[in-house]
Amino acid sequence: MRQVAIIGLGQTPVREHWEKGIRELAANAVLDALEDAGLHRVEALYVGNMLSGLLAGQENLGALIAETAGMAGIEAIKVEAACGSAAASFRQALLAVASGAVDSAVAVGVEKLTEMSGTATTAGLATAADSDYEASMGLSFVAINALLMQRYMYEFGYSKADFAPFAVNAHDNAKYNINAMFRYSVSMEQYTNAKVICDPINLLDSSPIADGAAAVVVVPLEHVGRYPGQAVLIEACEIGTDTISLDNRENPLQLKGVQRSAQKALKTSGKSHKDINIFEAHDAFSIMSALSLEASGFVEFGHGLKWAAKMNIGPGGDLPMSTFGGLKGRGHPVGATGLYQIVEGATQIRGTAPSEIQVPDARCAMMQNIGGSGANVTTTILGKL
Repeated sequence: MRQVAIIGLGQTPVREHWEKGIRELAANAVLDALEDAGLHRVEALYVGNMLSGLLAGQENLGALIAETAGMAGIEAIKVEAACGSAAASFRQALLAVASGAVDSAVAVGVEKLTEMSGTATTAGLATAADSDYEASMGLSFVAINALLMQRYMYEFGYSKADFAPFAVNAHDNAKYNINAMFRYSVSMEQYTNAKVICDPINLLDSSPIADGAAAVVVVPLEHVGRYPGQAVLIEACEIGTDTISLDNRENPLQLKGVQRSAQKALKTSGKSHKDINIFEAHDAFSIMSALSLEASGFVEFGHGLKWAAKMNIGPGGDLPMSTFGGLKGRGHPVGATGLYQIVEGATQIRGTAPSEIQVPDARCAMMQNIGGSGANVTTTILGKL
């Protein structure tokens, strides 16, 4: 297998994009990534998306987006892994180039979530849960995460306020991300007084749904000299899975899918936890930040909140997290989120992030994209060339 590098990055702002459909959003991100790479066309296109069929009435996204981006005729398919669809599509692009099947590929994640009613979108998102034993019982993802948060607080004696550092840090960083949805700070007081959605989860624990698209161009490492785009090495991209429903897990607070994915990525890359300068967790809810830190092996089980309370997660901390705002501050266009994370991690490695959120001497970044409540997890590690 060949080593592979990213040479082009593209993204749209995370917003309510009333003026653009799903094909336009995706094509805009693809074309921006191609321009950044110095390319006009690639051999293959892999699209990460979760809900285009349900919410936009449109499937067959691969061919549609290839055509819209002016590359009709190339290999092009859609990849679905719930909220982890984008990083899963990135893995397919990586494997295609690494295997030698193609010499250039684009991975793009795209989602349109804001044109339907909240009821329709919530129902669509619930299809990533177990339809027989969770969704049919009325459990939304907010409810599932609320159960996890309640159990975590009970097991380890934490209060609701102990989760605040994740939201405060995400918003502090999102201020400097021009593509973020929520570019403002939040205080501890605002966090504790925020409206409760599903006890104990409140508005500031929850990432906002949104529209958006992000894309990257990948080529063999040996070819990067042919292109003007600043290359970033793909050290690893590995998938781990777990049961879909919480009740089938030995301990629902231990995310085995995250653990398996992270361990495989560290082994593939030859890196240790001490080598990771940045961790972009899938902070769809505050509880997932804590559980992901622990399952990935950065902190001991049950110690995620104590560690975050020391403010080790800011851009100058021991392990910067959500450096562009994460899902909470940037927004969560579900099937695109994993590629926003990868674009942001690559930007940090390039050293081209806004100065306020640029991690000093960033050389190794880990991004983690989670589908469902930990059922399908892709962990990517990027390194500096």
